[in-house]
Amino acid sequence: MWRDHVYPLAQQMNMPLQRPTVQPRSRLAHEAAKWAGRQKRFDEYNLALFQAFFQHGLDIGKQGILKQLAEELDLDPSGLLTSLANETFTPEVLADQEEARQIGVSAVPAFALDGRVIATGVQTVDTLKNLLNLRPL
Repeated sequence: MWRDHVYPLAQQMNMPLQRPTVQPRSRLAHEAAKWAGRQKRFDEYNLALFQAFFQHGLDIGKQGILKQLAEELDLDPSGLLTSLANETFTPEVLADQEEARQIGVSAVPAFALDGRVIATGVQTVDTLKNLLNLRPL
């Protein structure tokens, strides 16, 4: 999958990418992203998570890494750590996981429409357009 799909797509997009050497438990990263969303910085934090994992091979399941990302984005790292310690966003993340299970998500990325998975894995734009019955521009 990486050789045939992920690396060529990353190269085509001129995005440096390396296969991560760790497979972190990502629940804390999801909670941290939800926390960043409350700070109105979800997109920036989410991008930082992807770069940390896919470009730098960091374990985004560790609080220290999540704190570092918050610091780099000038977000309050102590607020993040408090949120994680208090499990502020755990119920939301678990609800998201349950919803994904119910609609049949078994791999990432997954693309869902109308409550069902329509594709999993790396897809080209044309494939996604075809799945959505859209015509190419």
